Amino acid sequence: MLRNVVALIFLAALAQAQQYDLLIRGGHVIDPKNKIDAMSDVAIADGKIALVAPNIPAVRAKRIVNATGMLVTPGLIDIHAHLYAGTGIKALTGDDSIYPDTFSFRTGLTTVVDAGTAGWRNFPDFRQRVIDRAQTRVFAFINIFGPGMGTGPQNDPAEMNAEQTADMARKNSDIVVGFKVAHYDRQGWPDVENAVKAGELTHLPVMVDFGYTNEDRNIGRLFMDKLRPGDIYTHCYAGHRDEVLANGTLNPAMVAGRKRGIIFDVGHGGGSFYWNIAEPATRAGFWPDSISTDLHTGSMNSGMKDFPETMSKLLALGAPLQRVIAMSTWNPAREIHHEELGHLTPGAVADVTVLRLEKGQFGFVDCAGARMDGTQRLWAEVTIKGGQVMWDRNGRAATDWKTFHYTKREPAPVK
Repeated sequence: MLRNVVALIFLAALAQAQQYDLLIRGGHVIDPKNKIDAMSDVAIADGKIALVAPNIPAVRAKRIVNATGMLVTPGLIDIHAHLYAGTGIKALTGDDSIYPDTFSFRTGLTTVVDAGTAGWRNFPDFRQRVIDRAQTRVFAFINIFGPGMGTGPQNDPAEMNAEQTADMARKNSDIVVGFKVAHYDRQGWPDVENAVKAGELTHLPVMVDFGYTNEDRNIGRLFMDKLRPGDIYTHCYAGHRDEVLANGTLNPAMVAGRKRGIIFDVGHGGGSFYWNIAEPATRAGFWPDSISTDLHTGSMNSGMKDFPETMSKLLALGAPLQRVIAMSTWNPAREIHHEELGHLTPGAVADVTVLRLEKGQFGFVDCAGARMDGTQRLWAEVTIKGGQVMWDRNGRAATDWKTFHYTKREPAPVK
């Protein structure tokens, strides 16, 4: 009897001491916002970051994540993906998109932004069909083209209604982070001008997939005359718009655009990242502000593959690891005006990614199928969103089966 009382007292004291729900121990924490780059532990309570400090006692936590030898970062953020799946249409607004939960957590992502797959006409369907059903945190840019990225070209100015697009953004202000321009290839600027007008009506940024250039439509005019500081130029290493000139030098318009406050995003995709553009641009010191995948069925099954692979390509180009983490966390959080994300400040939402940085000989493929060799590759080991373990590749947050308390499973009823 006395032994039972002592055991109960011990268990009660232990429960009281366990002030953290989750403790990530033994990892190398990189948190660009807070300028942390050191061995440290991360404690989580009630879905929030509780403490970042070395050697937090394990007895204080109900559950331990073993991050020994791993990198611990804020939850990764991808600001360019295509997620409007399930419509039955053979296009990005359908078969070519990816349901977010199928590809987010396993690649270290806690937050994904749809890059204008839906326009103001079909955004309500996109929201109820995909966004509201996802465990992944999903935000969206609304396409200035009313039908979004459906079948056919996106060239009709009559479908580029700034007021309707802005109104749809206001009705969905909890998830809309801006407006998208894509694939327009005619004369004039109705796509960009209407998107910027919608941005001015709502104080939101514009992301531009510029299509191809002509004598009037070029990135110099785009950056200096059309876009605003804080607007985003995605596919910055595509080469389709003379980002690098024919002589192999960086287009001065890129530097001028950055000085003006334009943001440059990778947007890898299936046809927008090439070594012969990225290498001379980065050699000239022109690095992206943010890393993104342009995720769709084509890009995930070709050169892009996934978000950590795209991060690894920047490492192969010579970017410091700390800068690559910033491009994947705090920078994109600021670009979409969600500064509550992308960092490990105590009190912030507990989105955390545990990454393995492997050393060896690796090959990384661009959109043309050309290879660049590298010596570092990132993999997602553990993904935590809002304090919940959503992906655990090697059971780092799990209990060994020999000491695990299994609940009794009842036999299935006989039919």
